[in-house]
Amino acid sequence: MRLTARIWVDAYLTRLRLYDIPAFVVAHGDDTAGAVLIKLNTLDGQAVAYQRSFDLMTGARKWMELVAGEERDVDAAITKQRGFDPDLWVVEVEDRQGRHLLDEPGLAD
Repeated sequence: MRLTARIWVDAYLTRLRLYDIPAFVVAHGDDTAGAVLIKLNTLDGQAVAYQRSFDLMTGARKWMELVAGEERDVDAAITKQRGFDPDLWVVEVEDRQGRHLLDEPGLAD
């Protein structure tokens, strides 16, 4: 069963809280059909944005890096994406260790 964007975001934020990883919604997209971007801010001026994509070999959904580098450059890329897709959700995760939990079971769905 495919989860709505809002349910997925709520579940993701809950999972991050269990690991004491701060995260917050910086752009609220469409509750049912919006895509989700995850921005990982390592609090050292660097960031990475991830988007869900399909693995062409297996058909499975997985998280792929959209852009990485200086935080301002990542923010600019996210702003550009929001210009194309106003229904886009953006969740910012702040973790000096670079933890985002996107590789955990259930988060690619």
